[in-house]
Amino acid sequence: MSTRKPAKSASNKAARPASKAAPPAANKAANKAANKAANKKAATTAAATASAAHDHDHGLACGEDCGHDHSHDHAEGQVMPDARGIYLISPSSAVRDPATVELARERLQQQGFKTALDRTAFAEHQRFAGTDAQRAASLARAIKQKLPIVMVTRGGYGMGRLLDQIDWKAMADSGKRFVGMSDFTAFNLALLAKTGAVSYTGATAVADFGGKKVDDLTEALFGEVMRGELEILSFETQDADPVDARGILWGGNLAMMASLIGTPYMPKVRGGILFLEDVAEHPYRVERMLIQLWQAGILAKQKAIVLGRFTDYKLAPHDKGYDLHEVVAWLRKTVKVPVITGLPYGHVATKATLPIGQKVGVATEKGLAHLVLDEHHH
Repeated sequence: MSTRKPAKSASNKAARPASKAAPPAANKAANKAANKAANKKAATTAAATASAAHDHDHGLACGEDCGHDHSHDHAEGQVMPDARGIYLISPSSAVRDPATVELARERLQQQGFKTALDRTAFAEHQRFAGTDAQRAASLARAIKQKLPIVMVTRGGYGMGRLLDQIDWKAMADSGKRFVGMSDFTAFNLALLAKTGAVSYTGATAVADFGGKKVDDLTEALFGEVMRGELEILSFETQDADPVDARGILWGGNLAMMASLIGTPYMPKVRGGILFLEDVAEHPYRVERMLIQLWQAGILAKQKAIVLGRFTDYKLAPHDKGYDLHEVVAWLRKTVKVPVITGLPYGHVATKATLPIGQKVGVATEKGLAHLVLDEHHH
């Protein structure tokens, strides 16, 4: 496993390498994985309170046991020797500039991934990357081709329209590693709800590999997670509640999760580790969606809530001090579930790619949180 020079966080503190064993305050799972890492190559860690471009970042996450038979799970921390090919699809909004996708393909190939582009990846219909039928068909084609990773070009809007058109058992049985973020959260959670299979959230082609610069840490974490090499993800956190727990990691975009409540595509996860992020949502809207999750009985059933980045919003004069810090304070007071902030995940440059549906461990100590991915499924 490669050890990359860590990116500096917004607070100008360097990310801490996970190659060093988790400290005594970490949970047993963290210590176990750290000992394994010492006998292997060093585990890459992102200790990023990071995404320096955004001043208002906060992290949300949470997980729990889902009760599924995880016979479809294909990510148990094992090295995936064939995980070197990526099939790109556009199941949501239209790609605005095809050149960004071609640049992303070049960069992914430089990282060692063969790439292929679905034939409707650049299709356009209104704001979407083709009609609903075209986009659903691209997912069906993705599981029939040979490359092991299926990555979305971008998020946006449109996945929710397709959920009733997808053969979820076929998706799970294919063994593909589906990777996306934001709007793709609907796919991630529906796959978990319907089959218990693992999928991934984090890197996307345009946002993370198609811009002027590729974030070193984002690139490294994507590669290691796809190869099943990342064992511990450690990151800086402020005022984290004490926690030492194991459970199913699940979550993603908060707005997309809220949109699935009351549908058959919302996982029924108990005792999990829930993680959340969002973009362009004022703190009161974030709080309103958290209230919805709370009143639906979801938050209280989790072992931990891990918050990623909440970015690109503007406070108003009449907020009078009401901000995301107040939202987090309300969450801690109301839900009585350990809350951890600072997860490097969201609509930001520096982000981890995370396995939704995988059993993980989580532990905190002063100023640090440790997410242990090297856990066996139940």
